[in-house]
Amino acid sequence: MVGKKSGRALFKEEGLQRTDNDMEFTIWPQVPMINQKNYYTEFLKRDDQALAVRLQQEAHLNARKKAAVDIDRARAQAAYDGVPYAEANPLDEDLVMDDVGDENYGLKTIVMHVGSQNLRIGLATDALPKTIPMVIARLADRPEAEDGEPRPKRVKLDYSAPPEEWFGDEFASEYSSMAQDFKTSRRTNKRRVLPNSRELVTKWNAATPPEIIPEHSDPMRIDWTEMPQDPKQAPHYIVGASALRIPEKSKPRYRLRWPIRHGSLNEKDYDSRTMLEQDFFQILEHALIHELGLERKNDWAQYSCVFIIPDLYEKVMVSRVLEEFVRVFGFQRICFLQESTAATFGAGFGIACIVDIGAQKTSISCVEDGMVLEDSRINLKYGGYDVTETFAKMMLFDSFNYSEFNLMRRHDFLLAEELKNRFTTMSDENISVQLFDFHLRAFEEKTKKYSFKIYDEGTLAPMGYFRPAIFDHSDKLTGRHTIVPRSTDLYNGHPNDPLSKAQLDVVSYVNRNVPSAVMAAPTQAARPLPTPMRPTPSKNRPLGLPSHLNGDTDGTPRSSPAATPPPEDLGTPHPTGDEANGDEISDLKVAQPDTELIDRTVPVMPLETAILASIHHATALPHPETDRRRRDLLGGIILVGGASKTPYLNSFLEAKLRQAMPQYPKEILVAMPPRDLDPAVLVWKGGSVFGKLRMTNDSWISPLEYDRLGSRILNYKCIWHW
Repeated sequence: MVGKKSGRALFKEEGLQRTDNDMEFTIWPQVPMINQKNYYTEFLKRDDQALAVRLQQEAHLNARKKAAVDIDRARAQAAYDGVPYAEANPLDEDLVMDDVGDENYGLKTIVMHVGSQNLRIGLATDALPKTIPMVIARLADRPEAEDGEPRPKRVKLDYSAPPEEWFGDEFASEYSSMAQDFKTSRRTNKRRVLPNSRELVTKWNAATPPEIIPEHSDPMRIDWTEMPQDPKQAPHYIVGASALRIPEKSKPRYRLRWPIRHGSLNEKDYDSRTMLEQDFFQILEHALIHELGLERKNDWAQYSCVFIIPDLYEKVMVSRVLEEFVRVFGFQRICFLQESTAATFGAGFGIACIVDIGAQKTSISCVEDGMVLEDSRINLKYGGYDVTETFAKMMLFDSFNYSEFNLMRRHDFLLAEELKNRFTTMSDENISVQLFDFHLRAFEEKTKKYSFKIYDEGTLAPMGYFRPAIFDHSDKLTGRHTIVPRSTDLYNGHPNDPLSKAQLDVVSYVNRNVPSAVMAAPTQAARPLPTPMRPTPSKNRPLGLPSHLNGDTDGTPRSSPAATPPPEDLGTPHPTGDEANGDEISDLKVAQPDTELIDRTVPVMPLETAILASIHHATALPHPETDRRRRDLLGGIILVGGASKTPYLNSFLEAKLRQAMPQYPKEILVAMPPRDLDPAVLVWKGGSVFGKLRMTNDSWISPLEYDRLGSRILNYKCIWHW
């Protein structure tokens, strides 16, 4: 076998000489190996590498270019006309180009604030918003009053039974306890208390029938929504105040639906997510067309929208609103603003504790320098509607002569709201047995004038804010997350809706003190939902292997056949100690929450206790000026929301807080909104102030950004931690 010859042998024997021409074996570039010991990358390490930031910088640069061109054109025109040019806005790096010109940026900015009972909408330049009931009526076989049980709920529907037995022993015991405590407090305040006041009320109401008034003698008769003669020409849906004025026995029949319930999507009264979202956006679209006069949808592309969301929001709902506004409504840009932040904008406060009492939800948050302090956020599931229902229940308990009171009927609901606004107060100065009257007006029925007496019902009903056990919590969690899934983390499958330590304090309080707000465990699953489970950890996991890749740790989502709805506030370890005192920073013990128990807990807490818990968690972190911040928050408590207009509620709450915090006798101050602003529209007013700011704030989302990143753009655009 002949071996390989060397180059010298080939040259001597055959005259062949090997030469090097410096040519590579391939034209493809050779990538050297990465030195893993000193590995480094700049990927997404700078702000200008993020799409949202790049687009904002490009828009700012284009605005500067446009302003420079306009100034050059003005200079040339002035030179042509032979007049000196007065340069009012010289170009420099500190000048915001959006301020060049006289355009009113709020003129084409729509501000929306959606509540459980009302929608407030208007342009940012409007002094006050338009208020529309957040209700839609659709064609149906039967109205809502014929399908559901009457409200307030009766344990016994037999009207021949004594009224004291209609609502069960639990309500009777709590009502009697509240009345006795109220009588004791009045005597302490040197008020006159008659021993038989309750008996005088019940005897009068039980023995006084209504007075019939002919229709032509009633100057305040209701203008009901007229239906066409031909039922086939009736509209498929009616929105707002007109829906509440549809007669119960109209032809054809309509059924009222409220898409928002307790501050979130109403899954209790809907069987389809598509229908729920359709009703929600149909109300918004109707308001844009009929209230703001934007009849042509092609013009909506010229408008921006500020959408106000709760402090403890649901990511699925926010993402869905963003998608609809971009894809269907076609707004030029959209931004989201939290309620408490908007309230501070409207009130002009730099630091405050915002207490927003709505129709079915009360939210409490501490705000400092335009940012909501995350651990201070509280969402309570009670509001003005609970006071309305409890007031009606108390009057029925005291032999109210209109025993058929049913809030599911439209005219009774409007009547109950009227009675609450007239007779509820937090002042005990003029509490005595008094005679009042009201008129019951129903479609195609003669007007009935009822004369009735009340004693302390008008004060005890709003007292439920401080003793929430008197409210009915039996169905407030019915249907939660059965048709609208909860947002979950992409990597571990855990729920990732925002959660706060203060909210977990509320859950702990309910489980200890309000048994009626803890729902019974479901016996059978309505429909299976994937829920995270904690598997048994493996003892033989290879060293260095990440837990989420091994498959045997608590980071891996597992599916479960259980259909327990995901929790209202779930996700992270929470303190298990007593509720915060507010004067000391206690050591927080971290424990794993009972997931099943949180799922079934209605978050309610006395209002003054919830405020102190929120302020405590807002100032719990060590800080050199912690005591000063706590004093500023205690002195900046602002009551907003429609239900906060109960007379003397602010002074009563202030007295409760001072009683709970005697070490701050002068610092505590509960104030109504400044400048005589309506508390019901203050949040919207703050959104309008935010909407009139120049385009330099980076919270606006454009359709281009949404097309590129989808709902992930919210991570970059929200002015809080998404």
